[in-house]
Amino acid sequence: MGSSESTPVQRPSSPPPPNPELVKPWRTFDWGQKKYLKEKLENFSPSHPDVKDIKILVAGPIGAGKSSFINSVDSAFQGRITSRALVNASDGYSHSFTQILKGFSIRSGGKKLPFVFKDIMGLEPDVLAGSQTEDIINALYGHVKDGYKFNQEQALRYNDQQYNCEPNLSDQCFCLVYVIAADTVQFTDDRLIDKLRIIRQRISEKGIPQVIVMTKVDEACPQVKNDLRKIYKSKKIKEKMELCSAKVGVPMSQIFPVKNYHNEIDTNDETDVLILKAVEQIVQIANDRLEDSEIY
Repeated sequence: MGSSESTPVQRPSSPPPPNPELVKPWRTFDWGQKKYLKEKLENFSPSHPDVKDIKILVAGPIGAGKSSFINSVDSAFQGRITSRALVNASDGYSHSFTQILKGFSIRSGGKKLPFVFKDIMGLEPDVLAGSQTEDIINALYGHVKDGYKFNQEQALRYNDQQYNCEPNLSDQCFCLVYVIAADTVQFTDDRLIDKLRIIRQRISEKGIPQVIVMTKVDEACPQVKNDLRKIYKSKKIKEKMELCSAKVGVPMSQIFPVKNYHNEIDTNDETDVLILKAVEQIVQIANDRLEDSEIY
């Protein structure tokens, strides 16, 4: 009897998974510009003689990393991890950890830099839209004094002691920085988007620019987590930014992806340079608005 060995069935091989990286970076970025950016910001001066430091308001949903972003900016200039803006370390975010309006000046080598980041309560979908949106708009216009404790039930009123009826240029904010987390942008509650649209519409009437800082890029993309320099080659990060732009209405050119310092005990150049580039753009945009303040 002859051999009856069966011929193995050739199954078609499955196609390889798509490459998560682009062949070329979709945004040009110089990773060696940390020293240049730091010096440029250290030597910056506001365009208006009556303004000693430019105010920038940082807002965003609870847990997005807005206070961590302010700390990361401070850390990049200090060359060490700082935590002046208090951050909630728990994973479950039910209410904003930031309860009062507070301005954070940034120092570099003992020198106080001429811009201030103002931290405000985190936006929450369940809180009455009027109280949060009005407080943010009033804070941008300079009507809310530092130290004001936010009330979820009602917005600050003009007859309150913490209300500044006649803000001068130094009291006003010249840019709204909205912080959104890359790993959860697709799940952003529509009620939060609606609140941001109200804020955007109102402040656009006054010519106040808005930018987005997109945090937690390392949590959104494994390639970026392993190598931050792949941020502009990551298809996932590009998609997240496009989604962010479509949801919020801010152009891609004004969205800056960053990684905040979170569990590190030392700073590093890659994290610093992304943060410093975002700050440079934010400060320039705010200064352009300050320069145009005479026409509003």
